Amino acid sequence: MAFLKKIRPSLLRPNNRGWRTSLLAFVLLAPGGVVASTVADVLNNAQLRGDATFRFLGLSVYDAKLYTPQGAPFNWSQDFGLLLRYRKNLKQKALVESTLEEMDRQGNGAPVQNQLEQCFQSVSKGDTYLAVSRGPDKVAFWRNGTKTCTLSYPGIKRAFMSIFLGNNTRSARFTRQLKGQ
Repeated sequence: MAFLKKIRPSLLRPNNRGWRTSLLAFVLLAPGGVVASTVADVLNNAQLRGDATFRFLGLSVYDAKLYTPQGAPFNWSQDFGLLLRYRKNLKQKALVESTLEEMDRQGNGAPVQNQLEQCFQSVSKGDTYLAVSRGPDKVAFWRNGTKTCTLSYPGIKRAFMSIFLGNNTRSARFTRQLKGQ
């Protein structure tokens, strides 16, 4: 260190501007900040409507948040966003297969397996997926704040989102909480 003091004393002085820039970059790029800004960026006037934790056999799988324009009551005719924050590690295959099974179980099957495989990647605890509807025939996805794909198929909004918000979900209590009821 004494050697550095003699040849480059500026290396040892705190650089407040550098610290501020680093802190700002961290805040803007941290997963929570990216997701929060993504919801607001991709859904006009997005406000939290409701939230719930989905459990399977008593184990928490993910936390879900429903965003609607201005926090209005859930309505299929409006675009909305659904944010899932995973509490478990899940493989891509499990995500794709369980999504297709739930869509089929609810009578909303759609031939979108190839699209889902492009959209979904394996998740680790803390990872997020944001799904935002774009009219009745498109749902766009962001993983940890980065856009992964857009599902396009007639009626895909209701087919996919019914897994969480439909009348025949795995947990009526979860769905009511998510809808803010």
